[in-house]
This record gives sequence, C-alpha cells and structure tokens, in this order.
Amino acid sequence: MSQQFTNIYQDHYDKVYRLCLGYVNGDEPLAKDLAQEAFIKVWEHLDQFKQKSSIGTWIYRITVNTCLLFIRKNKKGSYNLPETEQDNANVVEEEKTHQNRLKQMYACIQQLKETERIVILLVLEGLAQKEIAEITGHSHQNIRVMVHRIKEKLTKCVSHGI
Repeated sequence: MSQQFTNIYQDHYDKVYRLCLGYVNGDEPLAKDLAQEAFIKVWEHLDQFKQKSSIGTWIYRITVNTCLLFIRKNKKGSYNLPETEQDNANVVEEEKTHQNRLKQMYACIQQLKETERIVILLVLEGLAQKEIAEITGHSHQNIRVMVHRIKEKLTKCVSHGI
C-alpha cells in the first residue's frame, strides 16, 4: 500500500494543492497544510476506496470536504490575501500585474456561493463536467448551466472590479 499511496500522492498532489489554494484565496502555506491534511485522509481511508468512481474523483471529494470543513471552522471562508512585497525591486512589473489579476480572480471566486466555488475550482483544474457532476452530486445538465452562469459572474466581477 505504501508504493500505491506514493504513486497516488505524486499523481494528484499538484491538483489537490491548486484546489485548496482556490478555497483559501491564494494563501499558499494554508493551501499546503490543507492538501497535506487531505492526503492524510486519503492514506487513512485508502483501503476503503471502493472504486465506484475514479481515484481522482474520490481524492477531489476528500479535498473539497477537507477545505469546506476548514472554512466552516474558521470564519466561514472570509480570508484576506497575504500581503506581497510589491515594492521589492526584483519583482518584474508583469509579474505584479499577473499577481493582481490572480488576487482579483480569487477575491471574485470567494464571493460565489459555496457550490459555485466548488464547481468553478474543479473547472479550473480541468475536470470534465461529467466528473464534476459526480463529485458534487448534481446532474450533468445542472453543472453545464452552473458553469455558464459562474463564468458570467466572474467575468463581470473581474472586469468591473470588486
């Protein structure tokens, strides 16, 4: 089981980390902690995985639940972005602009309803809408409509500021 877990961890860590990052509004140390916590749960329950879905879907469900539990315990998801050293002379202007857009996008994502946040973060991870439907328990058609509406909300939010 140890080698199996190592392979699972290596195959899925980056996606799990990015998903956690979306939940904590770009707070990298916190996202790493949550990703680690999710993989501890994967390790503890790997023998209970029934293969009714793909291992990736199962891991995403664990990750979503881990993040939601954390958010509910800590101020219901009201996170502030970590301050960056934007005055640092070594920071390239393009990188600052990119970081600002990312912060704005994360801030807009944080304004979404919980279900919408789950859906858009999974979309950003490149998951198929069918798999998102399986993870969230919604119909595929419902996910298609949600994704369209969420994208409209985010476009409006990012283009008009927060």
